[in-house]
Amino acid sequence: MKYEVLVEDSFYHIYNCGNNKEDIFIEGQNYLYFLKLVKKHLTKTSDILVYCLLRNHFHFIIRTKEGVLSREISQSFSNLFNAYSKSINKKYGRSGSLFKDRFSRIKLDSEAYLKNLVLYIHLNPTHHNFIDDFRNYKYSSYHSILSDKSTDLLREFVIALFDDKQNFIDAHKIKEVSILESITLE
Repeated sequence: MKYEVLVEDSFYHIYNCGNNKEDIFIEGQNYLYFLKLVKKHLTKTSDILVYCLLRNHFHFIIRTKEGVLSREISQSFSNLFNAYSKSINKKYGRSGSLFKDRFSRIKLDSEAYLKNLVLYIHLNPTHHNFIDDFRNYKYSSYHSILSDKSTDLLREFVIALFDDKQNFIDAHKIKEVSILESITLE
């Protein structure tokens, strides 16, 4: 499979899952360590808009920074995934690839797609039946976007996509209803 080159000043949906759909986050501290590595490796080349980390996969929306070479962006992701894989393999006495393949990426080309993806990512824990209410999920950016506490996320940008916080909340509620209805119909 040919992967799209990550280019500067662009929005991407970045995602991957565990090799053979195995868990990549075994316990709570793994999620926090992964986010620590994200900050260490990715913030030099990319801004994070939103994220969701689930037991066996993750999703990010990023905006690559202006003036950064494609190979530097790709190397920052490689460093992140290698550092995390090595730590998990060492801690849990495993070997081999932790992740399925190279990470997947989709370049986002419209604001409507970007907004829909924000909702999709935050609602992913409900969609996959990891939790009944996505608002109670600890390992997504939903609460950080709504918080007034300091964050490295592009909070203001994300809120502006929905005009304001209340519309951000309402859009999630509306999308949640449609997801729950589709799960019920299955």
